[in-house]
Amino acid sequence: MAIGPVTLSGRHVELVPLSPAHADALAEAVRDGEVWRLWYTAVPAPERMAAEIDRRLGLQAAGSMLPFTVLDGPGGRPVGMTTYMNIEPAGPRLEIGSTWYAARVQRTPLNTEAKRLLLAHAFDGLGCLAVEFRTHVMNHASRRAIERLGARLDGILRHHQRLADGSLRDTCVYSVTAPEWPTVRAHLTWQLERPR
Repeated sequence: MAIGPVTLSGRHVELVPLSPAHADALAEAVRDGEVWRLWYTAVPAPERMAAEIDRRLGLQAAGSMLPFTVLDGPGGRPVGMTTYMNIEPAGPRLEIGSTWYAARVQRTPLNTEAKRLLLAHAFDGLGCLAVEFRTHVMNHASRRAIERLGARLDGILRHHQRLADGSLRDTCVYSVTAPEWPTVRAHLTWQLERPR
């Protein structure tokens, strides 16, 4: 699997390679909704944005992550971040995660289209066998969003990680497999094209 920086464009969203130049705009975007304050997420606070970008780019250099800045439409403003992570070239398989959005674009077509673009590149461009999504068992909004995509719950990893506050995270693991991708793609396309 040859994975490297790529731009993925749609009507509602553009995913561009993450860059240190995006730090100020992403710090502004994360203030919209203050999602870093949710105890069950690991979203960077505004003052930690530059360090988080450096961390993600370091993981990209190590070959375990491909991070994106999420733009509100082609050429639009940065409104969040997402990544391919836990990349396993031998599968090949990967996880779509470490995603956050400004409040103003949550529950809009932006997330649906972003996931469709990421899944299409993973399955059609990279030949993945499966794509995972993971979230905290208590992150009900994220779980509903993942389920609306058509991903299936594989199981729950109990006491999977220790959070910054010392609590233990139970992680819900979802996936879409390559044979399921055509149905999931049709569903996501329908969601994007249906009248609102």
